[in-house]
Amino acid sequence: MDGRVLRAAASIAGGDVSPETEFRFRQAGDMVWGRYSGGAVRMGFLVGTSDGERLDFRYTQLTTDGQTATGHAVDRVEVLADGRVRLHETWAWDSREGSGTSVLEEERR
Repeated sequence: MDGRVLRAAASIAGGDVSPETEFRFRQAGDMVWGRYSGGAVRMGFLVGTSDGERLDFRYTQLTTDGQTATGHAVDRVEVLADGRVRLHETWAWDSREGSGTSVLEEERR
């Protein structure tokens, strides 16, 4: 995941992420972390682990309307035919009610 930039495939019902939200990932060994912003998200951070097939991380964010939120996500990693990555995500808020699924896809280089 190191250096990859992804965006949501669609706006996420019950969440704050949209196609305008950009995720920038870093990775060292099994540790994964990243930063995201755009759309309704002013700034967000994530940190967790990866076994190459799955990401498991916690996230925290600040929205453009000044609200903070935290949650947990588990992503299945799909490598596309052109080498890009697609993440199939199951997430849940810790700080408020709500959960769901989403798809993040790596931008074309």
